[in-house]
Amino acid sequence: MIRILIAEDMHLIRGALTALLTMEADFTVVAQLDRGDGILAAARESSPDVAVLDIDLPGMDGLSAAELLHRELPECRTLILTGLSQPGNLLRALTAGVRGFIVKDAPAQHLADGIRRVHRGERVLDPDLVAAALETGASPLTARETEVLRTAVSGDSTEEIGRTLSLSPATVRNYLSNAISKVGARNRIDAIRIARDAGWI
Repeated sequence: MIRILIAEDMHLIRGALTALLTMEADFTVVAQLDRGDGILAAARESSPDVAVLDIDLPGMDGLSAAELLHRELPECRTLILTGLSQPGNLLRALTAGVRGFIVKDAPAQHLADGIRRVHRGERVLDPDLVAAALETGASPLTARETEVLRTAVSGDSTEEIGRTLSLSPATVRNYLSNAISKVGARNRIDAIRIARDAGWI
């Protein structure tokens, strides 16, 4: 029996996924979450074999949660199920130790087969996303530039971003300026858009 944890913030989709997966004779859903920041604790409690995670979760995004799972509970393999097809997300997922990456409009049987393959230790990747990721390439941003740009999404001032990340306003401005330059943006908002579209933040 393959034990599955599902993290999806949309209740209807999470319920449909659970219903769909429990129809498979060899699956049992042992945990369901609507936030990313509870995934590690739920996984420690329920001991899933496979975690099926959405990327866009409140509290902590699915890729950050996948990285935590890979580091803290390596026996739990992770499959990302997402409606976001940005190629940079696939590269982030692979770096985070994710074994599968499936878009939500894939056929239902593709998900069930993907879970079984991930459980066996195989990789399951959407071939179109792999091609797009190779074309887009890895993020040009450093980890700190990415963190600052991701925090800037909220619209906070330089001072507020600095307080959140324990950085001086001048350092925040430098990181933002570097990020804007590296992604070829006109300003902070444009840089966020470009990085989001590529899946870098």
